[in-house]
Amino acid sequence: MGQLDSKVTLVTGGSTGIGLAIARRFAAEGATVYLTGRRRAELDAAVEAVGDQAVGVQGDVSKLDDLDQLFATIEARSGRLDVVVANAGVGEYARLGDITEENYDRTSGINGKGTLFTVQKALPLLPDGSSVILLSSSAALQGVPGLSVYGATKAAIRSFARTWAAELASRGIRVNALTPGPIATPGGDLARAAMAQAQQQENGPMVAIPLGRVGHPDEVAAAALFLASNQSSFTTGAELFVDGGITQI
Repeated sequence: MGQLDSKVTLVTGGSTGIGLAIARRFAAEGATVYLTGRRRAELDAAVEAVGDQAVGVQGDVSKLDDLDQLFATIEARSGRLDVVVANAGVGEYARLGDITEENYDRTSGINGKGTLFTVQKALPLLPDGSSVILLSSSAALQGVPGLSVYGATKAAIRSFARTWAAELASRGIRVNALTPGPIATPGGDLARAAMAQAQQQENGPMVAIPLGRVGHPDEVAAAALFLASNQSSFTTGAELFVDGGITQI
């Protein structure tokens, strides 16, 4: 018996990295897993990696028509959603003087707008007692030079979790933020590169990870499983850090 047997789950941005690791863990625990991604080849490879319980739906979470198609597919095939993981996100290195309107719109469109409307459009399919997990980032707390727009959008996601947890509590729907630190993924590489570049430019010390290593996507997936399952039945509005202690010590 898996912890998510017969559950219907959605992982946005599930083609690679943390999203793919979460999808694989959920499928291993018995869930049907819907995956989204913008790139068809990567999405198809992810569906194959997750296995027979995976369904891929290509789309961009910043485009509301794509989200409508996603949830229409889920409703037609499964009729409900028990767990939503709003994981899709992007980040670009740009210091204050170099940020462009395109940088801002792309990052805020996927990270902020995409997260908001993913959860909003999922609501009609969410039964009472379901779970919503929002992916934030340790960059929201650290003020990493060059990641101001990315960090701001991830801070907004933490605020979303608190407010939506309050709004949905009467239905027993739990909303929590999951906050990774430096993880061995393309996104994690961005944060580490930004920190290294800032160190070179500012001649300041690079923040060390107390556990002495970067994290693995499977370690974030284990935390996501906790928030998705009945093991966290009395947890809502919380922020769960998987960051090796970098923001905590």
